Amino acid sequence: MKKVNFSIVILIFTTLLSVLSSCKEGNSLEAIVEKEEGQFYVENRENKESAIENIKAFKGGPVDFTETAKKVLDGVVHIRSTQTRSNNSTNIAPRDLPDIFKDFFGDRFQSPDNLPQQPLHGSGSGVVIDVKGHIVTNNHVINNATELEVTLHNNETFKAVVIGADPTTDLALLQIQAENLKALSFVDSDDVEIGEWVLAVGNPYSLYSTVTAGIVSAKGRNININQEKFAIESFIQTDAAINPGNSGGALVDLEGKIVGINTAIATSTGSYTGYGFAIPSNIVTKVVSDLLKYGSVQRGMLGVTIVTMNGNLAKEKDIDFIKGVWVENVGEDSAAEKAGIKPGDVIVKVNGTNVITSPKLQEIIARHRPGDKLSIVVDRKGKEKEFQVTLANVKGTTEITKSENVEMLNFLGADFETLDKKTANKLQIDGGVRITNLYPGLLRQYTQMRSGFIITHVDGKKVTNIKEFVASLENKKGGVMLEGLYEDVPGKQYYAFGLNS
Repeated sequence: MKKVNFSIVILIFTTLLSVLSSCKEGNSLEAIVEKEEGQFYVENRENKESAIENIKAFKGGPVDFTETAKKVLDGVVHIRSTQTRSNNSTNIAPRDLPDIFKDFFGDRFQSPDNLPQQPLHGSGSGVVIDVKGHIVTNNHVINNATELEVTLHNNETFKAVVIGADPTTDLALLQIQAENLKALSFVDSDDVEIGEWVLAVGNPYSLYSTVTAGIVSAKGRNININQEKFAIESFIQTDAAINPGNSGGALVDLEGKIVGINTAIATSTGSYTGYGFAIPSNIVTKVVSDLLKYGSVQRGMLGVTIVTMNGNLAKEKDIDFIKGVWVENVGEDSAAEKAGIKPGDVIVKVNGTNVITSPKLQEIIARHRPGDKLSIVVDRKGKEKEFQVTLANVKGTTEITKSENVEMLNFLGADFETLDKKTANKLQIDGGVRITNLYPGLLRQYTQMRSGFIITHVDGKKVTNIKEFVASLENKKGGVMLEGLYEDVPGKQYYAFGLNS
């Protein structure tokens, strides 16, 4: 449990041996995404003023949320994750493998009765976002799971597959095969105002379809809960009651449209104490669009170390206080350096939008892809200067990477990247395919593989990039043997699993 003045709790709870531990109706996403080859649009809040007037009409009396609840309950699902852990230390699972592999590895394929598998069960929430069965949830809801089960509001259950995940924003995209789904749509989270009424919908403590009401308490909150490199935190804070199990559920406005995905609470007890946090819809829509169009998130990087400007920082730097974001360092050959931004600049605007906190700046940058051009205005020694910045990816290029054969890679349950030449040379190999993230699929279900494994051979045949890796699995049936290595473990490693089709 992470401490930030009080505890920050990710909203999912897990069961081990029956012991709990906290650890505008409108266009569907399907229509929106397909319209512009993956470009994502959100609806205009055309009826916002009338909604506000309706609330004012209740002044002096209770506000009625019944119509909003009716609109959203069918679109929020319960997610049950199962993680199977075995005490067997073997890297290779025995199930569904050809005899040739069993003969080769001998007793390592044995599963004695005194080494039982121990299932872990977790509970979370998700939101249906199109009629194709795509569901948005939190990455921590599905992390380490070997199997996912989705229960709709009408109690129908379906097995879910992971389309993709992004740990840096704590988001994941699932899909189920179901008909007549009720999909919720998004609104522009920039239009959401502090003090505005919102409803939180989810499954706290496995209490299905729970609705609570509150207001938007703040925006652009960074609570330092996500420890991933390049993590993005710019949460919407709400006082709507959310608890463990609400993770991945919807935070909606009075029109029943998604303004955010509930993610965490701040608490000293492990339960709700008044502070909840949701990922803004504008970040969610960017991540979902990338996963659908490219198979992975395309992150544009500015390449600076930043701090929110305040009075104390201004005194420390001996400058006049300016509302903005202080640039502490600029990365070598980064997008910012190439554009002319320097340490000591104070970023005040991005594409005409005032920026006064570092989380807000991170959020704006996170909505863009490598190659996107931004207008950034800085205050440099009391004078404003404008720079045109072309964002780069983490490797310093503007390249967009699109995963091919996404269906096959999703079936395996992992994100893959071609190993860079520098790492390959260091490891003295010709190349390979690195696994950057694991989620429910064949690899997690049948092997003890962990993220970071570098695949160098499939069934004894060398692979140096993703294209060769996928080609080696096409039309493959029966057992598959992966050979490779980890950067932090000496020697070769082997994993085997079975492909039924």
